Amino acid sequence: MTVMKTLALSLAGILLASVAMAETQATAWTDLNLRAGPGPTYKIRGVIPANETVRVDGCLEAAVWCKVSYAGVEGWASGSYLTANVDNAPMALTLAGPKVVLNTVTYTENPDDAALAGGASGALAGALIAGPVGAVIGGIIGAAVGVAAVTDPDPQYVTYVQSNPVETVYLDGEVVVGAGIPEPVTLYPVPGSDYSYIYVNGVPVLVETPTRKVVYILR
Repeated sequence: MTVMKTLALSLAGILLASVAMAETQATAWTDLNLRAGPGPTYKIRGVIPANETVRVDGCLEAAVWCKVSYAGVEGWASGSYLTANVDNAPMALTLAGPKVVLNTVTYTENPDDAALAGGASGALAGALIAGPVGAVIGGIIGAAVGVAAVTDPDPQYVTYVQSNPVETVYLDGEVVVGAGIPEPVTLYPVPGSDYSYIYVNGVPVLVETPTRKVVYILR
C-alpha cells in the first residue's frame, strides 16, 4: 500500500551573485548513487557520474537528501555531494544555508523501494564518517579527499568480494570513495591483499584496512 506524506523540501533555488537562477541545477562531484527515496536504505536506481549535472527539484531539511533528475531518471541523491555555484565557487547544497529558498512538495513513499524493512525509518548502525565531505572547508569543495581511489583492483579481489557476500550494514549518509567506516562496524579481510571489504548501504566496497576508508565501490 502506498503511503502519502508531505515533507518540507527546500527548493534549491541557489542564488548566484544575488540573482536567482532560471533553473536549479547541481553537479555531482563524485560518482553518486541515485536512490528511490531520501535515505541510504532505499534501492539504487542508477549512478550519477562525477562532474555530471542534475536537475534539483527540492531538498529535505538542511538539504541532506535532494530530489533530482538525471538522464530522464528521477530519484534522490545526497546533498553533501551535490554542488551549485555560489559566488563563483562550488558549494555543497548542505551548506548553502540562507541561499536556499524553501518550498513544500509531496513525497510518495513506496515500501517496495526500500532495501531494508521499514524504509528510511529503519535502524542504522551508525554514520559514514570523514571522507569527501571532510574536504569541505568554509563551504568550498576542496580537491583532496584524503584517500586514493583504487581504479582497477585486482580481478581476484573483486571476484572474492562478489563470491563471499556478507550481511549489509546500513549507515547514515551515502557510500562514496573516501567515506570512512566507523570502528564498531566489522570489516572482512580480502585474502592476499591489504584491503578489507564490507557491504554497506546495499553496495559492496573495498576498504583501506588501516584507515577504514572506502577506496573502491563494486557497482
